[in-house]
Amino acid sequence: MNLILLGWSDFFARAFAPHANLGLRAARVAVQHRGAYQVFSESGEFVAEVSGRFRHEAASPSAFPATGDWVAIAAQPDDRKAVIHAVMPRRTKFSRVACGDRTEEQVLAANIDDAFIVAALADEVNLRRIERYLTLAWESGANPSVVLAKADLCHDLTRTVASVQRVARGVPVLAISSVTGEGADALRSHLCAGRTAVLLGPSGVGKSTLINYLCDEELQAVQPTRESDHKGRHITTRRELIALPSGGWIIDTPGLRELQLWDGDAGLGQAFADIEKIAAGCRFADCQHETEPGCAVLQAVETGLLAAARLDSHRKRKRELAYFERRHDARAQAEERRRWKSVTKSPRAQKKVQE
Repeated sequence: MNLILLGWSDFFARAFAPHANLGLRAARVAVQHRGAYQVFSESGEFVAEVSGRFRHEAASPSAFPATGDWVAIAAQPDDRKAVIHAVMPRRTKFSRVACGDRTEEQVLAANIDDAFIVAALADEVNLRRIERYLTLAWESGANPSVVLAKADLCHDLTRTVASVQRVARGVPVLAISSVTGEGADALRSHLCAGRTAVLLGPSGVGKSTLINYLCDEELQAVQPTRESDHKGRHITTRRELIALPSGGWIIDTPGLRELQLWDGDAGLGQAFADIEKIAAGCRFADCQHETEPGCAVLQAVETGLLAAARLDSHRKRKRELAYFERRHDARAQAEERRRWKSVTKSPRAQKKVQE
């Protein structure tokens, strides 16, 4: 399997050089299982596990391999097994706050070139959800696009696409139908050889159906949509790197029930670039666009230049990021206190204190 076609570049070659000197091989994570991985390399496909040393030294769950990562492996060709010794630096990554009470990063996909945010046209499109996905997509470093699936079920396609374009702010908006083939050529133009895309969106919007259509075969399991609302049913249970006929790669992901922003300052600025531009005219540099005098953003809402719902969405994203930063800082401080407490309790530290 050719590494270049897998997405290999000079960026990864430079990072991998020290591992090559140790006799390790480069591979890319195709599927992430519980405690194991499927990886692609020039020698074919392997089932891999991380080494004991890697597991011991990993600073956090986000340090472990994710779908799309490049890793250094020691392979056992006869058994088609391998051991992962290192993860290469990520060129891009799509992350969120992991589900649960702990403030941890969960990497959903790594080293992606294009992020396709999928929404279904069988029902009213949730513009606020698209804004949230766009914030994370911009933060990932990938090029975002909005894919409106099931275009054949939309009663007023022109109006719906226009409403999405107003919040996407220059991001390509592609209306796709796996039934009629509408928009397929526009989508395929993004899926060039050696490039990697990821499909993002909630359950039932047609991500797996779209992949089957692009691959011209039934690779992903799907179920018929419900007659009542034309929504699909949750099928995908893992993140998987899939080869496309074009030579490109696409990562299918399970529907995301929770999508809390892990880090989104830069992404927020790009997803809401229109508000950032207007805010440059505010009287105060630290204007929060709430009740401040001379606020250009509030004035834009009053004159109809800016939709009030969009400003409200921007405020919510900022509050969410501020809340996360407070939780993250509190967790970091607590971990630092625990670390120093364990250090001072160690026999070696006690001996130094007595001396």
